Amino acid sequence: MTSQHELESAPRIAPLPIGEWGEEAIAAVASAFGAGGVKAFQRAGAAPNVLATMVHHPGLAAAFNRLGNELLTRPAIGHRGRELMLLRVAWRTRAKYEWAHHVRQAECYGLDATDVQGVIDGACEKWSALEGDLVAAADQLLDHYRIDDTTWQRLAVHLDDRQLVELPFIVGAYACLAMAFNSWNLQLEDGLDASGVPRLPG
Repeated sequence: MTSQHELESAPRIAPLPIGEWGEEAIAAVASAFGAGGVKAFQRAGAAPNVLATMVHHPGLAAAFNRLGNELLTRPAIGHRGRELMLLRVAWRTRAKYEWAHHVRQAECYGLDATDVQGVIDGACEKWSALEGDLVAAADQLLDHYRIDDTTWQRLAVHLDDRQLVELPFIVGAYACLAMAFNSWNLQLEDGLDASGVPRLPG
């Protein structure tokens, strides 16, 4: 009989090994990461589990990764602001794959352990008023699917229209990924060290 632990530690959809990617999958990855990206994954002999799972649906993988790359590499609100919102989404949705990867990368985006603890707590003394409002906006979008008027007015003092358009997409895109990761039971890659990552609740 399969134990609950075995169920939790096995993906519901197995990541597709690079050697089994067909033309559609390769074209999908190339459309999002370029031919160089495909070659880099091929040289490494593996792709991240998220991508290797997404390529079961090449059209979706191509489109969603183009969106993800825009938010990840050219965020209008900046990397630090995006990462605060993203991590709050990952914490609230208990998305272990999203949480572990982005906590490990937090320093690259200007966050430290105090910021990560602030994401867990929902507030941090060192944050600017804008940063506190970004995290509050993430909570409001998760809870009510709308940033409330008071928070929006405060955000609008600091952000331009391009940045304000982007905010719900950051929360929505990473909440969508969290739902996918949790539903796929997506596992961390073998060998990835998540020992320093705070545990998610539950």
